[in-house]
This record gives sequence, structure tokens and C-alpha cells, in this order.
Amino acid sequence: MTLFRPCIDLHHGQVKQIVGGSLTDSGQGLRTNFVASEPPAYFSARYRADRLEGGHVIKLGPGNDDAARQALAAWPGGLHLGGGIDVGNARTWIDAGAGKVIVTSWLFPAGRFSPERLTALVGAIGREHLVIDLSCRQRTTDSHDSGGKKGWFVAINRWQTVTEVAIDATTLAQFATHCSEFLIHAADVEGLCRGIDEELVSALGRWSPIPCTYAGGGKNLDDLALVERLSGGRVDLTYGSALDLFGGTGVRYADAVAWNRTHGG
Repeated sequence: MTLFRPCIDLHHGQVKQIVGGSLTDSGQGLRTNFVASEPPAYFSARYRADRLEGGHVIKLGPGNDDAARQALAAWPGGLHLGGGIDVGNARTWIDAGAGKVIVTSWLFPAGRFSPERLTALVGAIGREHLVIDLSCRQRTTDSHDSGGKKGWFVAINRWQTVTEVAIDATTLAQFATHCSEFLIHAADVEGLCRGIDEELVSALGRWSPIPCTYAGGGKNLDDLALVERLSGGRVDLTYGSALDLFGGTGVRYADAVAWNRTHGG
């Protein structure tokens, strides 16, 4: 069954909702939908009270470590942490209260996947503590065999660098042997509240052999039912900017919680 998964996005130590594609190293052109007046622990405590396990805390750039520790301390073991995770700090964050850590860019030095890094990380913390973020952008392939067919490719470095690693059944099967979950943002629609990438959700439902959470474009409560239908109930959904908890008007947090309770979450 498809469930609602919550999130806490941290930017400069504050909980924010950012249009994903606008986040760059320079900070120029950044578009922010919401900045919370409450501290990160406030949101963790709400998720804990409502038993929303498996939400993700994402550090968007530097200056977020203290805020992340506060969020994790409010619900030890209940949240997953991503942003700047590597083999050197992954165990530290689990010890700080992360149920699992989320890794993406570190696995792709110079934009190329490193199986050696993935093996080292699994050895350090165990497959059960690892979520691989395969957030992606849609591109048209150059292959003559595909006839210029559109596909999704893993995007790293705040989704600014698109790698050559395609999101497909083969890729997900290979990565699934090394982690316990996937987190996949559709970066092209992230933060826009204009609807999910239906083709991607449907594909993830067919391709992912392990639990998978999709994020990007969720605009109303009906999207939970849509994701459930498209994925056969095999993909969970994260809301961000549309959620009233983050200043949105499309989805009432209370309704999302109620969905989970009626769907076994």
C-alpha cells in the first residue's frame, strides 16, 4: 500500500521548501516556497506523535549539521538523514539517531558511479542502514538504437549534474542488492506543485525490487491514490511545498496522516 512519507529539508539551518532545480552552489536564482519559524525538532516531534516512520531529513548544503542533530534527537531511529553522507561520516550520523542514511553524490565521483565506494559504505554500516538516492532528471538519449527516446538519468550535486546512469530495471536491480530502500526525487518537477511525474512513478512500481519513495510535484491528496494506482501500491509519496505544514494549500497534513492510518501505516 502506498503511504505518505514526511520530510524535513534543511537549508542554512532552517526548515525550508525550495524549488529543487533552483538550488546551486552559488545560491543565485534560488527559489524558496517556504521558510519555517519553528525549529527542525518541532517537525520531528509531530512526525513521531503521528507515527510517520521513514521520513527523510535532507541537509541542503553546509551549515545544517546542528539542525540535523536536533531533528534526529527528537525522534531517534525514526528518520533517515541525507546530504553530504560518505563512508567517513555515515556511522556518526546513525549514532546520532538516524535510522538510516541516504547517499547519492558521493557514489558518483566526477559524475561516474563508483562501485568501490558503495561496497565500502555497505561494509561500514550495513545494507539495512542504507538508502540510495537516485533522484533524476529526464533527458532525451543520443543513442541511435533508442531513436532519441526520453529517459531518466541520475542527477547529483544538488541535481545540477546529470550522470550517464539511467533509471531503469537493470540499474535498480543492481543497486537494490546494496541498500534497503530508494529515495527518488523527480528534480524537474520538485517544488512546483504541478503534479507528479506519472510515467516515472509507474516505472518505479514495475522496476524497484525494494521499498521506494517518490518525491516531486505532489499537489493534492488525490496524488496518494494516483501513486498507489500507478505503482500498484509499491511506491510511497512525499509531499513538500503543497503541504499546509509548509505553508501550502493543496494538502492538509491531517488528511495525509489519516490516509496512512487507513492504509496500514
